[in-house]
Amino acid sequence: MDVIKEKLKLLPDNPGVYIMLDGYSNVIYVGKARVLKNRVRQYFHNSPKPQKVMKMVENIRDFNYIITNSEIDALALENNLIKKYKPKYNILLKDDKTYPYIKANLKEEFPNFCITRKIKKDGNRYFGPYMGGISCKDILDTLQLTFNVRLCHTQVSEKPKRECLNYHIQRCTAPCAHKVNRDEYSNQVKKALEFLDGNYKDAERVLKNKMLSAADGENFELALDYKNKLAMLSKLEAKRITAIGKYIDADILAYATNGLYSAINVLVTRKGFMQGGANYALDEAHMSDGEALTGFVIQYYSNHEIPSEIIVEDFCEKELLQSYFKEKFDKTVEVTLAKQGLKAQLLKMAQKNVAEYLEKSIDKIKHRDDMTVNACKRLLELLKLEKYPRRMECYDISNISGVDKVGSMVVFIDGEADRSSYRRFRIKTVEGANDFASLQEVLTRRLSKLGTDGEERFPKPDLIIIDGGKGQLSAVKQIFDNLNVFGIELISLAKREEEVFTLNSEESVKISHRDYSLKMLQRIRDEAHRFAITYFRNIHSKRNLESVLTEIDGVGKVKRIALLEKFGTLDKIMSASIDELAGCEGIGRSLAEKIKTYFEENL
Repeated sequence: MDVIKEKLKLLPDNPGVYIMLDGYSNVIYVGKARVLKNRVRQYFHNSPKPQKVMKMVENIRDFNYIITNSEIDALALENNLIKKYKPKYNILLKDDKTYPYIKANLKEEFPNFCITRKIKKDGNRYFGPYMGGISCKDILDTLQLTFNVRLCHTQVSEKPKRECLNYHIQRCTAPCAHKVNRDEYSNQVKKALEFLDGNYKDAERVLKNKMLSAADGENFELALDYKNKLAMLSKLEAKRITAIGKYIDADILAYATNGLYSAINVLVTRKGFMQGGANYALDEAHMSDGEALTGFVIQYYSNHEIPSEIIVEDFCEKELLQSYFKEKFDKTVEVTLAKQGLKAQLLKMAQKNVAEYLEKSIDKIKHRDDMTVNACKRLLELLKLEKYPRRMECYDISNISGVDKVGSMVVFIDGEADRSSYRRFRIKTVEGANDFASLQEVLTRRLSKLGTDGEERFPKPDLIIIDGGKGQLSAVKQIFDNLNVFGIELISLAKREEEVFTLNSEESVKISHRDYSLKMLQRIRDEAHRFAITYFRNIHSKRNLESVLTEIDGVGKVKRIALLEKFGTLDKIMSASIDELAGCEGIGRSLAEKIKTYFEENL
């Protein structure tokens, strides 16, 4: 603590970001400050602190800081450093995901519609997000059935293409085949856009007529499909907020905490429709609820659509957030501290949701801690590791008889999967089925990044886990010695008895099958195996598919690629109709018939 006392005296009056470190120099917390000197000193005063803050302060052994030009720059830098280090005590969104949108590619002469999870400033229109059990696929299917707009990405050129199956079953007017002119198709697109804006009358009428027609023709399976789509439209209609006379285009955020755990509920409204909501459990150690909510907003909107309005509670840092969105995204966002009227009612709805979630999820959150952070602490004790295994990497090899050999690397941080850090390897130097040599190649390629610029993207792990026994452990130990690697613990997990082998002892460590630490190791090992086998199957099936297609006269490299991109697997090409094959780029009807005949005669 003497180091901290000396550093506290040197803190400047500038805005900036401070970085708290534990005894192993791991980053455990990142925060922003308007005045660094005042903010950082608060942590080490003897004044009473919330339990969640005390929990973090007990682990601080050192700190660093970075001066910025403004508090807004500090906010942006804080967010970047949280993404980089994933500090243990910062807000970390659990099970965060982006929701799907429907994109209307209006920049094209004949616009198509597709599903996307990323919104860009590209002149196109985006509708959504679609939450609460609404299927984007069903909405696109309804667009096709009702308005005959195209969903494919086929380029519309001066030379007409052969019309595909969708044209023949009246699901598309085939602009690519010049079967419809620009004005006629523009009218179809206009009606489709009105539908996505909430005008469902035309779609309901068309679907109802098709349902009755299918039922009259005793095509009950098709009639049921139409009925389900009508139910989906009813669900969309029910999301309309009938109490308002104008559109509300906003996200509503409510925060709740019990001192140790916190949660936030996000309700999404677009064009007067309640799109749905989501709860987020937070791990955090902020000094105030206002900063916790502000930190969530910055992280959340780095992955989600930024609305024109965010409705929040009155302890949020309103001016700072508005300035941040304007400066960093050039977007004017109204941050509303709702106190009365409809917006306050919506906020109360969000508050009720988050309070119930926090109350009912505490046991679940505690169980998650047992399976993750507490399991890591237990592993430290059981295996007599030198440091807490915060970043763990596990490796696996997959192949059949030495063919299409691949390796996988999965990463867990504080016992939870960090899928953005997963990596896949094609084995390049090993002949035949030699898993030991393949493992050595993968680890050599991985560990050679240490001490280079590559370590920025591939940080040094605390623990490496190998699927196998003593043999695999020894093979990887050779790589450690060859590359002079130190400061990384190495263990292997043998499947038969689930024994753990370490470099500290000739004897294996047997952990109770009921122990959370073993369950965590099994979870990491199984995830590495799943990731490797999935990659192997993708490569193996594509190689087999290409080798089959080369045997068909007239199917060259360009056409093989086109078939691969359109159908993906051999089974789907084999089951495709002649019309579906002919609809593929560069495949005419004559060649489609030849492909179909080949499969019928040979496979």
